[in-house]
Amino acid sequence: MAAHLDDMFSFCVDPDKVAGCVEVRFIDNIKGKGLFAKRSFRKGDTIFIERPLVSAQFLWNSLYKYRACEYCLRALETAEENARRLSGVPGLSLPHPELCCVRPELHQCCPQCQVMYCSSECRQAAADQYHRVLCLGASQEDPDHPVNKLKDAWRSMHYPPETSSIMLMARMVAAVKQGQLALLHNLFKAALYDDDLSRWFVPAGFLSLFALVGTNGQGIGTSSLSQWVHACDALQLPAQQREQLDSFIDQLYKDIEKETGDFLNCEGSGLFLLQSSCNHSCVPNAEVSFPNNNFLLQLSTLSDISPGEEICISYLDCCQRERSRHSRHKILRENYLFVCSCIKCVSQTDELDVTSEEEEDDEGEAEGETEGDEAEDEMTDV
Repeated sequence: MAAHLDDMFSFCVDPDKVAGCVEVRFIDNIKGKGLFAKRSFRKGDTIFIERPLVSAQFLWNSLYKYRACEYCLRALETAEENARRLSGVPGLSLPHPELCCVRPELHQCCPQCQVMYCSSECRQAAADQYHRVLCLGASQEDPDHPVNKLKDAWRSMHYPPETSSIMLMARMVAAVKQGQLALLHNLFKAALYDDDLSRWFVPAGFLSLFALVGTNGQGIGTSSLSQWVHACDALQLPAQQREQLDSFIDQLYKDIEKETGDFLNCEGSGLFLLQSSCNHSCVPNAEVSFPNNNFLLQLSTLSDISPGEEICISYLDCCQRERSRHSRHKILRENYLFVCSCIKCVSQTDELDVTSEEEEDDEGEAEGETEGDEAEDEMTDV
C-alpha cells in the first residue's frame, strides 16, 4: 500500500544532514551559484530528497483530464483508469491491479470549490499555504471569474507542451498573502533582491518573477500507470507469465502511443530551493526523478562524485544531449537564456556549427551566429 503523505515527507533528508552532504556556493557574477558535494558519492546514490517551495499542475494538462492532487501533484486516477483513458479502451482491465499505488478512499475535495486532493494532509497543507486566497468557491466553473480569466489567457498564449504555469506565480502571491513569506523568502530574495510583494505587480517586478520561474522551475511528472509498470517489473514470475505480462504492457504502450502520443503523465512545475542551485551540463553527474509519484524530488548520482566537485544536472533530455553543439546551444538559449560551457561543449569548440538533422532549416541562422559564438561561450548557467 502507498505511504501517506506524512510518511513520504519523513523520507526527506533532514536539513542538517543535507548541510553535511552538499553546499551552495557563489561561483562568479556570470554563472552565479552552484551546488557542490561536501562528501563522496557513489554512482546510483541518492544525494537528497526535496519538497518544493511551491508547485502547480500545468493548465493544459489539467484541461486534458490528467487528474492530479491539487497540492502534491500525485496522480488521482488508478492505473487502470489511467490506462483506459490514455488507450481509448473503456473496458480495459489490468492484470495485478493490487500493484496500483493510488488509494481513492483517501481522496478529499475542498468543500467550497471541489478541487481534489490525494489526502486530508494535502488538503490541509494547501489551505494553510495558499488555497484560502485562491479558492473560487461556487465560481470554480465561472468563466468570468478573474482567476479563470487569468488561466484562459495563459492557455491562449502557452500551448502544450508547457514549461511553466501562471498558477505557480499565483500561488507564490497567495502564500505571501497568507503569511507564508518565510517559506519563499530565501529563493525570492536570491532572485528578486526584495521581499516587497507590491514590486511583483509593476512591469519590472513581474518580469523578474517570470524569470525566476522560467530559469529555476523544475518540471514534475507523475503517473499511476508508470508506477504500476515499475511494480510489475519487480515481480518474480515464472518465465511464461513474465513473457505474457511484458507482452501485455508492450501492447498497451503501443495502443497509448496511437491514441494519446507522448503526453502520458500528470505534469506540472515547481520551485526547489536546493535543486534550483544545480547548474546544467551536457554530461551531467546527477539526475532528477520523482519516484514517489508526487512532487518530492529525488536527486541521484549518475557517476561517482568527489568532495568539492560541482553537482550538475542536464536541462536537456537524452536525445537533445546527443545533438550537435550548435543545436544544444540553440535549445538552451531559447529556453534557459544561457550558452553552455561544460566540458563537452568546450571540447567541441573547434567543431563546425553543424546543425542536427531536425534543424536543417536553421542552417542560415547558424551561419549568422558563428561570429558571436566566442562571446556567447563565455556565458554559462543563469
